Amino acid sequence: MNEEINHLLGYNDMKIIQRRDMFTFSLDTVLLANFCAITKDMKTIVDFGTNNAAIPLILTQRTHKKIIGVEIQKEAVEIAERNVKLNHVEDQVEIIHDDIKDYVKYAPRTKAIVCNPPFFKLGEKSHINESPYITIARHEIKIDLEGIIASAAKILDQNGRFSMVYRPDRFIETIELFKKYRIEPKRIRFVYPKEGKECNTFLIEGAFLGKTGLKIEPPLYTHNEDGSYSDEVKQLVGEMNVK
Repeated sequence: MNEEINHLLGYNDMKIIQRRDMFTFSLDTVLLANFCAITKDMKTIVDFGTNNAAIPLILTQRTHKKIIGVEIQKEAVEIAERNVKLNHVEDQVEIIHDDIKDYVKYAPRTKAIVCNPPFFKLGEKSHINESPYITIARHEIKIDLEGIIASAAKILDQNGRFSMVYRPDRFIETIELFKKYRIEPKRIRFVYPKEGKECNTFLIEGAFLGKTGLKIEPPLYTHNEDGSYSDEVKQLVGEMNVK
């Protein structure tokens, strides 16, 4: 099963159970959990596709608000629940085993949703010989980008925030879907592996039924020329080896 326990970022008192044949948290996870806005009027934060609960665990270091992780894969739910108990945050983090599209049919409205969605369209190749767990996490098999954004719009309060990390080649598609489901883009930050290289991901946050007004934040460079983490990323991950 190749299960292992790792320290969660630079927090020496937090640990996370991961399996090599399943999704493991990446720098994208870390950046999103630190990018999403947390405001006083937010009572709960919902993480769509929480997998092993990496984002909820990181968020517990930023806020005492209730965090709900929704995950469709039973095996991932079991690991997420163990991670919640391992870090003694049962009173703050709740894991729900359900399809996002079904969850929003009964879920209460919320002021905040985050999502690190599958990056690849159905049939698009990423890495060969992936396990079925990783394939579901990385490919739009159970839900696609439009399904995620449409689901978010169903339970967001007015001006509720939806934050996600995604691929730059699908940037225009993302903006169009935000607008289609009345989530007004408010903040965007482009992420680069290092200065002089092309953008490889972007962070976006929108407000449901929000007013127009977009802020493009300064570029985020994740690595220095020598391959070491940039100072900004070091502040988020410490010296942990997050790929």
